[in-house]
Amino acid sequence: MTHLPVPPTRRALYVGGPEVSSIAWGMWRFAGDDVAAAEARVQAALDSGVTLFDTADIYGPDNGEPFGAAEALLGRVLAANPALAQRMVIATKGGISMGVPYDSSAGYLTSAIDASLTRMGVDHVALWQIHRPDPLTHPAEIGEALLAAHHAGKIGAVGVSNFTAWQVEALAAHLPLPIVSCQPEFSPLAVGPLSDGVLDQAVARGMAVLAWSPLGGGRLANPSDERTRAVAQALDAKAEEAGVSRAAAAYSWIMAHPAQPIPIVGTQAPARIAEIPQAYIPRWTRAEWYAVLVASLGAPLP
Repeated sequence: MTHLPVPPTRRALYVGGPEVSSIAWGMWRFAGDDVAAAEARVQAALDSGVTLFDTADIYGPDNGEPFGAAEALLGRVLAANPALAQRMVIATKGGISMGVPYDSSAGYLTSAIDASLTRMGVDHVALWQIHRPDPLTHPAEIGEALLAAHHAGKIGAVGVSNFTAWQVEALAAHLPLPIVSCQPEFSPLAVGPLSDGVLDQAVARGMAVLAWSPLGGGRLANPSDERTRAVAQALDAKAEEAGVSRAAAAYSWIMAHPAQPIPIVGTQAPARIAEIPQAYIPRWTRAEWYAVLVASLGAPLP
């Protein structure tokens, strides 16, 4: 029986870039005022082998907190324990403006980058991504702002989030830096990137793929419809065989794609964060992998 390749536990974030874990920990729900508890969550991720941390300036309002709250909390954690920063590779995002909602003008992106660095108490992030495309800003203007931030040493590399393949091409044509990453929603329930060109483009350009909502926004944990139950059942077959959780099976299914997507694990519970290494255990045959896809599509493949 032939299995798909096992993803490495570590990889380069981009060519010439820092080495990172092949699973990231996300800070969308990183919230609260308890710095010690927040540090414990970061430490749990590090202890589980995670070195890539994904955040954004917009993370906060969804938790009933102000704009920038998740970055600010991370800043307080790093201020309390500066040594943690040496073990972390931080990726953040910007370009969403409350009430607008999207602004990738040069002035706004420049101020957003500076504000993120200030909130986190750092002078540099390894990866900065445009959170969502702004069709009202010409890519040339975006390119000028990001190039200036890169030359100033504020950002190590540039990526995008929630961009179509053609939006990436438009930006790339006006950006004298490589676009090293994309961040689409990709999970056993959100399989669009398999067919909309996003993963194909990532392979062609050598872009890292950071997969957000790898558990379908929690739906895989508590299936409530026939399709989700079918996907969960297919994942459970592999989870039972490998002796891991359904979540670990889902992460491993994502990582089995040749683009080697990096699942962004969103749990904030240290006990569940500690289960992250389970994702490297399952081995998938092609038939097993496609069975999950067929369950997601709800129809046989052509």
